[in-house]
Amino acid sequence: MNKRQLGTVYEQKAAAYLQQQGYEIMECNFRCRMGEIDIIAREGEYLCFVEVKYRSNSRHGSPESAVTSAKQRQISKVAVYYMKRYGYDPYNTPVRFDVIAVTENEIRHIKDAFPYQGYY
Repeated sequence: MNKRQLGTVYEQKAAAYLQQQGYEIMECNFRCRMGEIDIIAREGEYLCFVEVKYRSNSRHGSPESAVTSAKQRQISKVAVYYMKRYGYDPYNTPVRFDVIAVTENEIRHIKDAFPYQGYY
């Protein structure tokens, strides 16, 4: 199994986890020229942009540590594009950026993992 296929497997597990928690999955693997967001979901009034990271071991750090500030900026830009494309008001839509950290033994959901990076 290549890295992309493995990533897809863990993204599907993360989406199933979120659904079990009561989230509505709006889209998986949303892509545009600026990048990709793994999962876009709704929890109550929040529009959640979710990055999924998997690590088979801790040799390269925790999965969530792979969500660097550059990755956060990229996700923020793609989120704004998504909101504009689908008619969400970026100033009045409650938005949250979450990370799902997956290891061999657990799934950790970090809500509000990073702040919005300010790209309206």
